[in-house]
This record gives sequence, structure tokens and C-alpha cells, in this order.
Amino acid sequence: MAVTVADLLAYSLRKPGAWEDDPWGGDIVAKVGTKIFAFFGDPNSSTTMGVKCGRNRDVADEWVARYPGDVQPSSYIGRFGWNSLTVGGAIPDEELFEAVDTSYLEIAVKLPKRERPDGYEKA
Repeated sequence: MAVTVADLLAYSLRKPGAWEDDPWGGDIVAKVGTKIFAFFGDPNSSTTMGVKCGRNRDVADEWVARYPGDVQPSSYIGRFGWNSLTVGGAIPDEELFEAVDTSYLEIAVKLPKRERPDGYEKA
């Protein structure tokens, strides 16, 4: 059975210090400290998730090149390395989980020390 957006949200929330927020009413995000590391929309109906796929657009474009029909730069924040990934498409499930891991670490490492959760670097 293929992974769902709800599965990826649940996985995200198991990261050290991760918590669920609904900042725009109906658009669920996963945060670490005060920063978003994954966008899920409505996890019961969404078919995409937004994650930081690299420190900049050049790195994130590697995802677009590998999965051109299933990865697009995220609106507004794409230039900062964020992509929208289709869940249940050509991207293997294990790579979707790895994308969550990468996004979490990219965000957690830049948090002020007082906001970084214990064990974040091993998540």
C-alpha cells in the first residue's frame, strides 16, 4: 500500500520537537521550534506535500529533474529550495520519507540554539 499525506504528517510529528500547526485554517503544517519544515494542506484530501529539498533552488532542482511530473518548485518560497512533491506518484515512498528528514534537518539546524530540540541531529 502506498504512503499517504496523512502517513507523512504522522512521520513528521515523530521528529524531536515537532508539532502540528494550522496557521491558515485548514492547511496543516509541521513545525520544529517556530519554523515550518513541511506543508500538508488537508492531510485527508491532499496529494502533495511541501518540503525544503535543499539549501537553495539549484539543489532543489535536482528533484525536479528526477521527477519532472511529480515535483514543482513551491509557490512563493521555491527560490529558497522548497518543492511541492506529489504523494502516490512516481516518487518512491522511501524518498518521500527522506525528503521529510532533509527538510526537518535543514530547518532545525538553523534554529537558535535555545529552540533546537534535543536529538534533532539524529532524527
